[in-house]
Amino acid sequence: MVDISTSYMGLKLKSPVIAGSSGMTNSVEHIKELAEKGVGAVVLKSLFEEQILHQADRTYKEDEVNNAYTEAQDYIMNYTRDLDVDRYLKLIKDAKAAVDIPVIASINCVTSSEWIDFAKKIEDVGADGLELNVFILPSDPRSDGTENEKIYFDIIEKIQKVVKIPLAIKISYYFSGLAKMALKLSWTGISGMVLFNRFFSPDIDIYNFEVKPTHVFSTPDEIFTSLRWVAMLSDRLHCDIAASTGVHDGDGVIKQLLAGAKAVQISSTLYKKGFHEVEMMNERLKEWMTEQKFEKLDDFVGKVNIKKADNPAAFERVQFMKYFSGIE
Repeated sequence: MVDISTSYMGLKLKSPVIAGSSGMTNSVEHIKELAEKGVGAVVLKSLFEEQILHQADRTYKEDEVNNAYTEAQDYIMNYTRDLDVDRYLKLIKDAKAAVDIPVIASINCVTSSEWIDFAKKIEDVGADGLELNVFILPSDPRSDGTENEKIYFDIIEKIQKVVKIPLAIKISYYFSGLAKMALKLSWTGISGMVLFNRFFSPDIDIYNFEVKPTHVFSTPDEIFTSLRWVAMLSDRLHCDIAASTGVHDGDGVIKQLLAGAKAVQISSTLYKKGFHEVEMMNERLKEWMTEQKFEKLDDFVGKVNIKKADNPAAFERVQFMKYFSGIE
């Protein structure tokens, strides 16, 4: 019988499928059902830095956070009253009592301010790990890349001084030197890196002249950005990688594992297909492993990363040479 258990952030997971931070991980009832369906771990719905600083009731002002939160306006104005800090700590404690899988807390942040001390409370109530979702969109022409990058290291350094639980950082691909930045982050002693976080996508209502959200959920086509970078980085970083965005079925899980991910986070597919999809993903993974005669994940994780693939240049190619240049 095949074994689909894995290790991520130093945590033992019975499945590489993790329920990522979303509205589907904000209640004990949901977490219990996800555990019953076979997820290896859950990442709780995120707290925003503003919530921890007790600023949730303020009117959102874009210039207060230097354009850093692309999705914060809608969240703060509509949802922060539904999940305050005390309730979040209770959720961690109750979830730990209800399930036997790792429960990972999550914080959305853009500064290394006094909110850092809250991480100790997360550890004290029993969280197995902490995922920092750092949302910094490099949209301010007055700031250079080194300023933005420094924020990541400041946050990690200060968090590591107050907690001992495993730490993961969830990043975007908005770096001019993404590979080097990821490598430098992995040197800090973090246990995991999640590729990638997914930003709020704006659209324009051409009749009401308003900005509105679009593409709230990911699609299977979005897997390819993270797949490329997981494959290129998995053998180079000094921490585990979890793939995120665009994984909607078992085949998507398999692809990310082959690229080198130790775990795969899912969210949108839980909304679209329901929690039963976790069982489907695990069964598809077991079926495929049996067909390929793999007994455990270590037999094939990273088998098609950039160092082991038959055609490693394909991961770095950015032009459609064959398809659009007339080359046969």
